[in-house]
Amino acid sequence: MSDWLSALSTISGEAPDSILVTVAMVEGSGPRAAGAKMRVGLHGQVDTIGGGHLELRAVEIAKTMLMTGDTATRIERLALGPSLGQCCGGVVYLAFEAVHAGTPWWQQLQQRRQQDSWRVSAVGAQATALHDADGAWLAGSSLGSPQSFSRERGTHLMHDAAGRRWLVDACLAPRAHLVLFGAGHVGAAILRALAHLPCTVSWVDEREDMFPAQIPDNARVIASDMPEEQVALAPPGASFLVMTHSHALDQRLTQAIMARDDAGWFGLIGSLTKRRQFEHRLRARGVAEQRIAAMVCPIGVPGIKGKEPAVIAASVACQLLQVWEAAADAAHVAPSAPRQQRAIYSI
Repeated sequence: MSDWLSALSTISGEAPDSILVTVAMVEGSGPRAAGAKMRVGLHGQVDTIGGGHLELRAVEIAKTMLMTGDTATRIERLALGPSLGQCCGGVVYLAFEAVHAGTPWWQQLQQRRQQDSWRVSAVGAQATALHDADGAWLAGSSLGSPQSFSRERGTHLMHDAAGRRWLVDACLAPRAHLVLFGAGHVGAAILRALAHLPCTVSWVDEREDMFPAQIPDNARVIASDMPEEQVALAPPGASFLVMTHSHALDQRLTQAIMARDDAGWFGLIGSLTKRRQFEHRLRARGVAEQRIAAMVCPIGVPGIKGKEPAVIAASVACQLLQVWEAAADAAHVAPSAPRQQRAIYSI
C-alpha cells in the first residue's frame, strides 16, 4: 500500500477530506490494473491511476463530488479510445468513494499495512466494511454487506443475491521482503530506492547511530549486536542483501543465509575477487555448490558499472524487482480462499 493511505491530510482539511479513486475493473487494455488507486483533494492528489486524460477526467469527477458534498460511492465507465483519446483502447471502470482519514476502518487499514485486508463498499451509498484475509469483519459498516465474496479475483465489482452492487477491493500486504544488512552509504541509498516499491525491508546494523531519524513507511530498523539472529527470524522466501562494514561479519551472515533451505534471493556486495574468497571458504565448510552458485556477487544489473551509492541502489532495485516479479509469476500469488462462496457476478 502506498501514499494514498497516508499522505493526503496535507492537501485538504475538509470532511470528507478526499475522494478515493479505485480502478475497479478493466476491459481490454488499460494504463493500470484493477486495484490501482489515487486520492484526490480539492488542492492536490497523491498516487496515480495511470495519468493521461483518464486521470484528468477522474480528478474532475472527484473534485466535483467534494465541492457538491456528494458522498455516495459511484462507478464511472470510461472508454479510453472513443471518449478520452488514449491509445490503450480499453474500458476502465472507476470507483469514487468519499473518505476521511479519521474513520475507524481507515485507521485500522493503516495499522494493517503488513497484513492482507479487504474493503467492501456499497455502490450508491456511503458504507464501507473492512475484512481480514479470511473475510471476517474488522471495522466499518457491516449493514447489508455480503457475507462472502471472492478473494481469488482481486479487486472487482460484484452483485449480491439481492442485486445490489458492491466494490470488493483487495488491500494486500507486499509479498516481497528484503533483509538488508548494513547501514552505510550504499545501504541507505538502497533503502531510499525501495521506499515506494511494493516490498517491505528489515534494515539491520550493529551501529544504532548509523540509522537516519526518518525511514520509509515500508521499512523497519533493527539495531542488533547479533545481526546473524535476524537471518533465522526472516520469513520463508525472504531476500537477503549483505553489505556491512566488516568482511568477517559478511562471512558469518553469508554462512547463516546458506544454512537456510527456504531463503530467497541472496546478494553480497563486492568484487569478483571477494566472491572467489567467499566461495573458497564456503566450500571448505561443506556448503553445496548449488547454494554457492546462487549467491549474487557482484550485485546489480549487468552492464551498469557506476560505483556511486545512488547508481548501485538503482541497479540493485531493478535487479530485485526482476527477482520478485519472476517469483510472483511462478507462484501465481493469490489471497486465501473464502470460507463460503456465494454466486458472484461481475457487472
